[in-house]
Amino acid sequence: MNTKKTLFTTAALGAVYLLRNKDTRNKLMNGIQSFTNQVKAKRNG
Repeated sequence: MNTKKTLFTTAALGAVYLLRNKDTRNKLMNGIQSFTNQVKAKRNG
């Protein structure tokens, strides 16, 4: 139970940080989009 609580707290703090910090949020979104584009390219090619 303690591990789940710690994991949830970490995820919540990370979400709050991303909501407050626009630059970090944009960098994360660009990284995710880049990764998904690479995965799509490998599937199609």
